[in-house]
Amino acid sequence: MDFAQHTIDLAGRNVEGGGRPFATVIVRDGEILAESPNRVAQTNDPTAHAEILAIRAACTELGTEHLTGTTIYILALPCPMCLGALYYCSPDEVVFLTTREEYEPHYVDDRKYFEFDNFYGEFGKPWDARRLPMRHEARADAVDVYRRWQQLNNGERRVPGAIAN
Repeated sequence: MDFAQHTIDLAGRNVEGGGRPFATVIVRDGEILAESPNRVAQTNDPTAHAEILAIRAACTELGTEHLTGTTIYILALPCPMCLGALYYCSPDEVVFLTTREEYEPHYVDDRKYFEFDNFYGEFGKPWDARRLPMRHEARADAVDVYRRWQQLNNGERRVPGAIAN
């Protein structure tokens, strides 16, 4: 099967149905483990990106938060939210089929605090220098939640099963 073409076809069907032009297909051992188009327009959920939905489905299917041993096909380079999710689930490879420069003449998704041209620079700034207003309200008891988690996990700080660098 041509997984790249399948990803393109999935995105195309989503556009024809009123959705946005993005899709994700997750492959393991030569078979599709999970797939999803972007569902933001259909659900009014700004987190319903194709990558997020497909990762959720694959992890549920496997019973783990780790997607080692998979290849993830995506229509375009991921947004920062999806990039974070891709790093977090640790696939063997991510294959993207178009770049922002290629699709920008046809599709732009800028928001009040989110413009592709500046977001990655914004992300690297200290939290108190970003455009998105943020406030740190230090609470010692918030750290107690993490301390308790560590106690319940036999003193381990890492998530069980996480693959370290």
